[in-house]
Amino acid sequence: MMERWRRWLVVGIILIGFVSASEGRELRIKHGDYNHIYNHTLAKILVEYASAVYMSDLTALFTWTCSRCDDMTTGFEMIELIVDVQNCLQAFVGVAHDLNAVIIAFRGTQEHSIQNWIEDLFWKQLDLNYPDMPEAMVHHGFYSAYHNTTLRPGILSAVQRTQELYGDLRVMVTGHSMGGAMASFCAIDLTVNQGLRDVQLMTFGQPRVGNAAFASYFNKHVPNAVRVTNAHDMVPHLPPYYTYFPQKTYHHFAREVWLHNAGIGSLVLMIEKVCDDTGEDPTCSRSVSGNSILDHLTYYNVELQAETWGSCRIVMGNKLVHHRIDEAGNIIMSKNPTAAILQPSIQADTGINSI
Repeated sequence: MMERWRRWLVVGIILIGFVSASEGRELRIKHGDYNHIYNHTLAKILVEYASAVYMSDLTALFTWTCSRCDDMTTGFEMIELIVDVQNCLQAFVGVAHDLNAVIIAFRGTQEHSIQNWIEDLFWKQLDLNYPDMPEAMVHHGFYSAYHNTTLRPGILSAVQRTQELYGDLRVMVTGHSMGGAMASFCAIDLTVNQGLRDVQLMTFGQPRVGNAAFASYFNKHVPNAVRVTNAHDMVPHLPPYYTYFPQKTYHHFAREVWLHNAGIGSLVLMIEKVCDDTGEDPTCSRSVSGNSILDHLTYYNVELQAETWGSCRIVMGNKLVHHRIDEAGNIIMSKNPTAAILQPSIQADTGINSI
């Protein structure tokens, strides 16, 4: 009995010292050993790429000299920057030499008000059968934003050229908000239609994009996928999931990592909970109300929004690096412009008021 009391006393002293030393700090706690699924350092790197793609100064972005083009992404080599002016979309492809990987990043919602975009998502229905996947249905607007614009041909061309330059590098796809939805369609496209192996997807604040059947196919074809959600972020709750109609309603694919804070006094713990493989873990973000836009705009203390939400404003310097403009006014800036393949833009029927 005395020995047990001594052990508890030692544990108590250690905990008191731990709390005292940690006062005012942010600590990270992960549930279980999920290093094979989720890596905190990689998440912080990819969220910086998802932030940088929002920049409107195309020259600074392409040359990787923008205000968000440093810290954990220093040394990134841009291969191609694609701007679909008609549909207010932007993405880039490049090489992160420190990761030995190709990075593909998609910009999130840009035009008009994000509040209006979120309101639209409350009413969106499954309205497109995904090709060659029986019973799989997806959001037509998200699907079209990737497949029916200049983004897809520009990205596929850039990935091919990157492989010719650097060999068979692994591919990492990322994006925030609607950019996460497009990143998801890109990841499964690269895997199913382009035959790429080891495609890794990590998105931030992503909405649902398809039904349970699509989520099942997605988990099979893109097993190395993580959707990071933050606290009470509204967007991962949209379009709504209806528990009583699991096959007919929107359904997230796995796997979610839910960030949320827990604190005692001045001790703040940032918990990174790796959720179950259902895609709709009721103990993760679904355990709280999705009522925060602020939680949608910042992940890992990194800002994820454009400099202005008023328009699809872009800035190009007088000495714009290699670029081409198609008949619709869309811009492709390429490291190797002679190899860039430009196709006329198709006006994307997004199914939402703005992208």
